[in-house]
Amino acid sequence: MSNLFRKKQIGELLNKKGDTQLKQTLSAFDLIMLGVGAIVGTGIFILPGTVAATHSGPAIIISFVLAAFVCALAGMCYSEFSSAIPVTGSAYTYGYIIFGEIIAWFVGWALVLEYGLASASVATGWSAYLVSLLEGLNITIPAALSGPFDPANGTYVNLPAVLIVFALSFLLTRGIQESAKINRIMVFVKVGVILLFIAVGVFYVKPDNWQPFMPFGFEGVLAGAALVFFAFLGFDAVASAAEEVKNPQRNLPIGIIGSLVVCSALYISVSLVITGIAPYTQLNVSNPVSYVIQLVGQDWIAGIISLGAVTGMMTVILVMLYGSSRLIYAIARDGLLPKVLFKVNPKHNTPVVTTWIVGLVVAFCAGFIPLDKLTELVNMGTLIAFMVVSIGVIFLRRNKTIPSGGFKVPLFPVLPILSFLACLFLISRLSIDTWIACGIWFIAGMIFYFIYGKRHSKLNQ
Repeated sequence: MSNLFRKKQIGELLNKKGDTQLKQTLSAFDLIMLGVGAIVGTGIFILPGTVAATHSGPAIIISFVLAAFVCALAGMCYSEFSSAIPVTGSAYTYGYIIFGEIIAWFVGWALVLEYGLASASVATGWSAYLVSLLEGLNITIPAALSGPFDPANGTYVNLPAVLIVFALSFLLTRGIQESAKINRIMVFVKVGVILLFIAVGVFYVKPDNWQPFMPFGFEGVLAGAALVFFAFLGFDAVASAAEEVKNPQRNLPIGIIGSLVVCSALYISVSLVITGIAPYTQLNVSNPVSYVIQLVGQDWIAGIISLGAVTGMMTVILVMLYGSSRLIYAIARDGLLPKVLFKVNPKHNTPVVTTWIVGLVVAFCAGFIPLDKLTELVNMGTLIAFMVVSIGVIFLRRNKTIPSGGFKVPLFPVLPILSFLACLFLISRLSIDTWIACGIWFIAGMIFYFIYGKRHSKLNQ
């Protein structure tokens, strides 16, 4: 039993950084762009309308504030960990140092689920937006090539989703600096589109549409917060870039918290404009942002918004694929996964084999499996990681072997405990089907650990 809770030593991890060959090239601005790229995607183009119509009403802005508050608490805990332990692996590595191997494996397995399903589900959504955009240009993709395997409905493979995953996986193999440059361009495009919508839409806002402000009561606001929490997933992927960051003690906290601030401001602004242009009862549509702009006769802007949605989701897929490959790289470095996943290409300084394996699995899921009923699993994996990091900060402060300095969570230990309880509350809102599916996933993970991981762990040496 003692072997299950054996811990990594921080000195050993920091010394191993020199052997990884991952270049330190990312600045604080690059990290903010990675965070915004991961967070702002389908959430801002879909959730403000659908959640307002079915749960929160115009009080959707309070739902976003509550979800942002929970993420900010977890973000501060991530920031303290990442500045004290600037090593790739995110919550998996932090759990290994603080709680031991079995907890680290559990968290890592949960994050593999989060990143993989998030990448696949967003790729599926990206494909739907692309098909719609092309149809507007009189370009039609055959139905057989635009949906998951379902012969009864005439679909066999979601080819656009497969192709975008392969294209972004190839980009990631060329190096993180090159990937960050492309991500930065796409982030500027989608943020520009969102700001254009706000600038035009604000002139059509009717304050009367914000009444009644809370039609479903505060219970509806809380339910909305649990749903729009999906919109903030991804900022933890910033911590996965730790070993490729210049001056990580300073830049990682700026990247994590800065991306959350930017995204929260965008979400709240868009929600105010959407619910101000049209009554909340009319917003239960798949494209509420372009829908309300069409209502006021600005069709050309609606077309630009569709283009922004396609671009925005590409950055989410890119950062999720990146976070997944770096997480698996870190687990393989510790011996818990086959060592071939730890190899780094000497030319591009990237884990090419790991990146392509992740890309193939995600492409298969996006191309053949309908993922609409599995998206809550993404939330489960994330919240588990958030809980471990939140409570782990308390133990981090007590560990005298951890280098001092860097970012510190304020109001310690109140905020870490509050973050843990808030994540626990959101987990309790998930459906029983999600709990059952996650239970099956974690049982499979534990079987693999006891058959392979425990025997091949580097700590056996």
